[in-house]
Amino acid sequence: MSVLVVVECADGEVKKSSLEVASYGADVAAMLGTTATAIAVGEANEANLAKLGEQGITKVLYDAEPRLKDFVNNAYTKLIATAAEQESAKIIVLANSNIGAAVGSRLSVRLKTSLATNVVELPKISGDQFTVKRGAFSGKAFSDVVLSGDRKIIAVKKNSTEAKHEAGKTAEVASFSAQLGDADFADAPKQVVMQDQAGGILLPEADRVVSGGRGMKGPENWGLIEDLAKALGAATACSKPVSDVDWRPHHEHVGQTGITVSPNLYIACGISGAIQHLAGVNSSKVIVVINKDPEAPFFKAADYGIVGDVFDVLPKLTAAVKALN
Repeated sequence: MSVLVVVECADGEVKKSSLEVASYGADVAAMLGTTATAIAVGEANEANLAKLGEQGITKVLYDAEPRLKDFVNNAYTKLIATAAEQESAKIIVLANSNIGAAVGSRLSVRLKTSLATNVVELPKISGDQFTVKRGAFSGKAFSDVVLSGDRKIIAVKKNSTEAKHEAGKTAEVASFSAQLGDADFADAPKQVVMQDQAGGILLPEADRVVSGGRGMKGPENWGLIEDLAKALGAATACSKPVSDVDWRPHHEHVGQTGITVSPNLYIACGISGAIQHLAGVNSSKVIVVINKDPEAPFFKAADYGIVGDVFDVLPKLTAAVKALN
């Protein structure tokens, strides 16, 4: 069973979630006694693709078609399917991202594979039985799923695995063409608008996020959030009630009906922690909650909690971060 890993890129950089996926795919390949090949999607840089050797990838396929810079569902599906056919891949590993969710289901139909999303652990392989553990009910439960069939697709949940770094190892970057034509880009958006947060950091890919809720009392106080975010090199976000009353733009809304984030650090300021909000942030590695109400539900999900008024805590926290920097 050869393994194909889908690596998402933006602005020439490999996304953090794809570094995790590359490590996961390489580990699966090692379990099967084979190697892992990657197919790059998005705006890639060959020097950065070669560095995927640090995650255990032996070869990276790269199609330089300029229209692949932005996500186009049909084109990405054909690109990955063509790579899978060329490499005789029996297992395809991708991130459980917006792109992964859109492409994974189409690939499953096109290649007639089984598909498991939101996977949180390496598979258990016993003879012909291939079992994966996946999160369910917004991370409140887990299920073991047996993937049947000759081919399998695994979508890995962000932050569920560490990206390994074996310094000095490089992957071969090979030119590849899926022979894409105009028809494959027929569903391309007419205009692509990337909405960056404060500091130019795209929220879904942010490593650190500072988020505010109704406890901030109004948009005029958002400078406290932005000051801490700037000191940390973080993106800014908000809860749904904040975006609903137009204190902040809707593209900053994090939660079940907004954007799902998986940063290494998520700081919630004046957010009570409704279940819908938690569903969008529970993949964060470390959650810090600042709230003057000691009974706020968010404290139950927090790794660290500060019971205090955000208007007292945030300036002190920002000053401490600046001093540390």
